[in-house]
Amino acid sequence: QVQLVESGGGLVHAGGSLRLSCAASGRIFDIIHMGWYYQPPGKQRELVALLTNTDGSTSYADSVKGRFTISRDSAKNIWYLQMNSLKPEDTAVYYCKADGVRTYDSSAIEDYWGQGTQVTVSS
Repeated sequence: QVQLVESGGGLVHAGGSLRLSCAASGRIFDIIHMGWYYQPPGKQRELVALLTNTDGSTSYADSVKGRFTISRDSAKNIWYLQMNSLKPEDTAVYYCKADGVRTYDSSAIEDYWGQGTQVTVSS
């Protein structure tokens, strides 16, 4: 069984930094995309950053370009979101997601979500 566990959220002043981590556990053979999403209060969940595991390419939401960086430790199936120059509008629950997960135990290809971690940026 695959599980994603996030860590690193918290309260920070505007202009500060946080680093989120997502650790995927289970008998994982491959993950196609590693991603971070956020869900501000009263809004829908949106993609923040995406990393393609095959070639390391990344993409970002316009609102975070130049401030957030997604990276990985693919050997350990851990990925990170470094968030700099945080703004109050970045306040949200942040979720990690693994797309296209294959395990040694099944031929199925599935997607998994983490439980979410709260990030609060005070002005």
